[in-house]
Amino acid sequence: GKGPKGKAKGGNKNEGKRAMKGESDSEDEDGAAAAARSGGKMAVMEQIAAAGRARDEFEPGPDGAVEVVKGAPFKNKQRLLVIASRGITHRFRHLMNDVMKLLPHSTKDAKMESKDRPSVINEICELRGCNAALYFEARKHKDLYLWVARTPQGPSAKFLVQNIHTAAELKFTGNHLMFSRPFLVFDAAFDSEPHLQLIKEMFMQAFGCPKGHRRSKPFMDHTLSFYVLDGRIWVRNYQIAKAESTGETALVEVGPRFCLQLHRIFAGAFQGSTLYSNASYISPNTVRSREKLAKSEKYAARHNAQKEAVARKQNMPVVQDPFEKVFK
Repeated sequence: GKGPKGKAKGGNKNEGKRAMKGESDSEDEDGAAAAARSGGKMAVMEQIAAAGRARDEFEPGPDGAVEVVKGAPFKNKQRLLVIASRGITHRFRHLMNDVMKLLPHSTKDAKMESKDRPSVINEICELRGCNAALYFEARKHKDLYLWVARTPQGPSAKFLVQNIHTAAELKFTGNHLMFSRPFLVFDAAFDSEPHLQLIKEMFMQAFGCPKGHRRSKPFMDHTLSFYVLDGRIWVRNYQIAKAESTGETALVEVGPRFCLQLHRIFAGAFQGSTLYSNASYISPNTVRSREKLAKSEKYAARHNAQKEAVARKQNMPVVQDPFEKVFK
């Protein structure tokens, strides 16, 4: 009675081994198929990246070609890192917070140390999964610089921020939904020169919220406008509303408002060779030194006038009164 049972047990054991082997073979085949599919997806992603188009609008067709698909799931991993330097003032910090409220795809990180080079931000972007960065760099608690960079390969641009007015201090009547996608508006002058065309493309990649982002609202009720005037870029934020009297579309300013003066464009992200340098840019230190020099010249002129008055008084001839001794 034990023999047949033992044979049956042995037979079941061999059959189990064969079954396990068959399962492992099927798992290998599934792994190979998955690897092939992933390789195909990587090839498609490289094709899309080379074409410079959004990933969420395409998927591979039956013959491996890229086809447009409407309503595809969100796959665009566009993320923007917003970071400030140590020593930033409350006014600059409020401006940074106002800008972040306009960008749903932005994320914030701890302040940068003043001794660190700005190129360290590339490593922070890599850790946070960001491919663009806005760096608010404060100097001497007086000057604010804005870096706009495409990480990690670049390019990047450095601007001097002027005429800063936060949304809280302006108190405009305009209002729009927080984290709604901004409608980017650019002046026609951006297409006139090559460096302005590059800045326009960088602004589109940094300030443009990807379609279908999880934090964005499915509305476009405000415009983020960029205008070129006097060698500077003027940034304004308007609400898209309807006029009560006529019912036509009108723009109501919300804030914040600030002005950007280009300093330099670099080939890399926060580093690299200089692609463009603004010849009309004047450092704030130079402006302050000239103002002090003008004040010192004014003081020197007044001091010299006082010296001349004293010398003129001393050199005046003394006229004796002929009737001085008559009335004693």
